[in-house]
Amino acid sequence: MMSRTEEDFELELRSLPGVLNVGITKHANGDVNVVTLIANSKDPLATRSAANQIASLYYPEAAVVVEDANRALVDIQRGEGPRVALIRADYDTSDGFCEVQLSVDGRTGIGRAGSGPLIGGAEATLAALRDLGYDVPYSLMTVTNVTNGRDWPVIVTLRSLANEADRFGIARSEDDLISAVKATLDSLNRFLSTLESRA
Repeated sequence: MMSRTEEDFELELRSLPGVLNVGITKHANGDVNVVTLIANSKDPLATRSAANQIASLYYPEAAVVVEDANRALVDIQRGEGPRVALIRADYDTSDGFCEVQLSVDGRTGIGRAGSGPLIGGAEATLAALRDLGYDVPYSLMTVTNVTNGRDWPVIVTLRSLANEADRFGIARSEDDLISAVKATLDSLNRFLSTLESRA
């Protein structure tokens, strides 16, 4: 649970122009270690400078990392290593459930979840990965649909169950469900080699 100081800190960082998401990683003793910003900024250097100034007021020992959202979106298409492919994603408006079907190396996994197309899409994707046999050591923290501009992405944040760094995924599509699924895969496909498959 975030302290009031952390909440104020995160709110200040989110108010910076172009900042889409903020992640905070802590040492085992609870001290803030790394602050990661995902930003779609016209002036990344100015964003980094402002973020460093804010961090110095709250957590002067913390490292500040600013990731370019546009570069992350390109990395989704150029990714290396084993890739999980999206076969199908459906949202049933009558019961509010999403169903996601994924495939990797000829195997298929299916996951279902409620909570609508955004959160449900991300949860169903995690369930489908587990159905494929992967031990996914993350839980869903947030799904953000940035609606204050045209052609903005969906951002998924996964919290580590092993006190490691949070994972961020970014994707954009004309459909919220597809965006949520692809953003979830983006957050994990880059780290797929570290996940232990039970299959």
